[in-house]
Amino acid sequence: MKRIDVRALHREVAAKLREMIRKGVLVRGQRIIEAEICEQIGVSRTPLREALRMLESEGLVELFPHKGVFIRQPSMREIQEMFEVMGVLEGTCARLTAEKMTAAGWRKIERLHQQLETHYAEGDREKYIAVNNVFHASVQELAGNRVLDEVVANLREKVALYRHQQIYEDRRFDESIREHREILDALQRHDSDAAERRMKRHLDQQCRALMNLYETDDKIRKQGRPQS
Repeated sequence: MKRIDVRALHREVAAKLREMIRKGVLVRGQRIIEAEICEQIGVSRTPLREALRMLESEGLVELFPHKGVFIRQPSMREIQEMFEVMGVLEGTCARLTAEKMTAAGWRKIERLHQQLETHYAEGDREKYIAVNNVFHASVQELAGNRVLDEVVANLREKVALYRHQQIYEDRRFDESIREHREILDALQRHDSDAAERRMKRHLDQQCRALMNLYETDDKIRKQGRPQS
């Protein structure tokens, strides 16, 4: 009998829940109905509860005794802080990758960038952001620092939820591909200072775009409220 990797199952369920949050299937303030979620993703309650504990530690859900588990939306300040930290960490990854870049590593990065260019030309934001996540993870991997890799990986799951949203802000798609071209140029030239600076700016701009989206959404909601 094939042995089930329990921890891998928990991580898989957690990933599915994050995807449901990203796509708006689960929204802020919504109560998690365990039976419904189990049926939707095809698991029992045990791995679901373990996955919810993972998401609770990430600040994505909140447990209220005798009431249940609810989807939590971090504040704008919390999201800003996540991007600030991620910018420093990914900037360090870019610096190390530029210093250590091999021919094989460059081919991988260049191939991913060409996919970004293709999806940008097609106007396909969904495919673009999917490849973008792989691109950033690859820069992280090529940095070759195990401790840094573990720290960044833990934060990446949370940031990925908001990275997806920011690409829909006005002008952000155009800005993103330009920033990627600048990062690629620095990596190709093994310019570690420029790679770090440009990667950090890339994260800063993602955060700015996201804040603009949130502020616009808040204004729309307020304008839509009935007058008292």
